Amino acid sequence: MYKSVIRPLLFRFDPEKVHHFTFDSIRFINKIPGASSFLRAKYGVNDPRLEREVFGLKFKNPVGLAAGLDKDAVLYKELSNCGFGFIEIGTLTPKPQDGNPKKRLFRLREDNALVNRMGFNNGGVQDAVKRLKSNPKGNGHVLIGGNIGKNKVTPNEDAVQDYEICFDALYDYVDYFVVNVSSPNTPNLRELQDKEPLTRLLQTLQNKNAAKPKQKPILLKIAPDLTDEQLLDIIDIVKTTKIAGVIATNTTISREGLQSENKKEMGGLSGKPLAKRSTEVIRFLSEKSNKAFPIIGVGGIHTPEDAIEKLEAGASLIQLYTGFVYEGPALVKAINKKLLVMNK
Repeated sequence: MYKSVIRPLLFRFDPEKVHHFTFDSIRFINKIPGASSFLRAKYGVNDPRLEREVFGLKFKNPVGLAAGLDKDAVLYKELSNCGFGFIEIGTLTPKPQDGNPKKRLFRLREDNALVNRMGFNNGGVQDAVKRLKSNPKGNGHVLIGGNIGKNKVTPNEDAVQDYEICFDALYDYVDYFVVNVSSPNTPNLRELQDKEPLTRLLQTLQNKNAAKPKQKPILLKIAPDLTDEQLLDIIDIVKTTKIAGVIATNTTISREGLQSENKKEMGGLSGKPLAKRSTEVIRFLSEKSNKAFPIIGVGGIHTPEDAIEKLEAGASLIQLYTGFVYEGPALVKAINKKLLVMNK
């Protein structure tokens, strides 16, 4: 029904307006008595064979929602009813910011892709914390990743402070952290992926982490546009700083092989065209590091087979974003069902 009726209707309108309309609709539906239970029964696959223990956390299944969809943690409970094993919020910054001027989100229908240049639009980390406080511990807890970044006006030489602010604010309310230095939509942000500044940033956060009563996993989200030499640097940085793992990958600035009329729009490309490169990065990191750390695979997952490809390349978990937009929540269930068949 989603692909045949709902998606064609939604895709007739501006993508960012549709995003807000969809969020309002999901919130409304979940307020209907019994709706949350119905959605969990329809899209959830509860089977102990799907459970994964990765960087010290127990995931009920390996399919998560990538950062970017629920930036401000406004709908993480409702989205978890769609069968996800975990939800990643953000990217959050210390201060609220509007992001880049609109129009800034584009569909590339012929390519099953999106281009965005949102620019870390969010209400600020403290605004998200207010909502995360209602995520109960124990039964009913939604496993949350907190994706953190810097404000646009913060110069790179002061960026570490922004990440520290977000880390401290979210520490009690998220299960793991993701350091985002790979978005192409904040000026000069990707310069923080260079070895020296990235090592300094991650080591600073790890030092803060070590001072906490209980350490939380810290992951690094990397761009798909890194060279092999840069990826080898990433492996060395993970080893040096002892962070928990890597998310591969963020959106790409490449436009190779695109067919859609919006292909020249500036911003990060996500969706099907990213599938091959993100898998290559996962396989490279896994093989060259001798599987020394967990990898969360994201990029171009539109079918169960796409998900399997990421896992076989070396990913421990996967995340959806554009595939979820194009295929709907049935994709989450289909991936988990496929994994169960393979586990027989």
